[in-house]
Amino acid sequence: MFQLIELRNNVGIRPSLFKLEQTRAIKEVLNTKLANKVLYPHGLCIALHDILQIKESFSFPGDAGTYTSVLFRYIMFKPFAEEIIIGKVRRSSPDGVWVTLGFFEDIFIPETYLQSPHRFDQEENCRVWEYSDGLETHNLYMDEREEIRFRVVKVEFNDVAKRAPASQDSEELLPMKIIGTISEPGLGLLSWWKEDNI
Repeated sequence: MFQLIELRNNVGIRPSLFKLEQTRAIKEVLNTKLANKVLYPHGLCIALHDILQIKESFSFPGDAGTYTSVLFRYIMFKPFAEEIIIGKVRRSSPDGVWVTLGFFEDIFIPETYLQSPHRFDQEENCRVWEYSDGLETHNLYMDEREEIRFRVVKVEFNDVAKRAPASQDSEELLPMKIIGTISEPGLGLLSWWKEDNI
């Protein structure tokens, strides 16, 4: 789920940060620049892990700042395909279910990857698994904020910088989206698989 990626970047330090020790100033600039940003193909930037190398600083005429080539390692979030993750139901729609991990909310389980048979309950605004134990059918609701176990199918990246402005009718283009599935035994809401519910 989390990876350590080695990166190199020319870090610009503005004069307002000159009062700080160089390593601390570089850490502050890198975290401001990268934290909570999606970096293709590595994933979501979480935090700076460590600095491996700092080269000589240089400046340009007419520019009060300094620039330094820095080699560093950054903690990234990008789950691998087939990974099992536990999150919480954020919301349901006729198209599927959106899941959140708290720090990342762009996880989608399409209708085709839900437990079958299922339906969307318009009144409750949630998905319902119509589970049959052979004797009767039980409606198992996927309420918001319920814990859900899903398997990662794939991670999609989109270049949102080059897209045309979205109209109100078009779907929002996300820089990184995880597609998941719960259409297997043991996946879905954790409450479905507790012993007292079997």
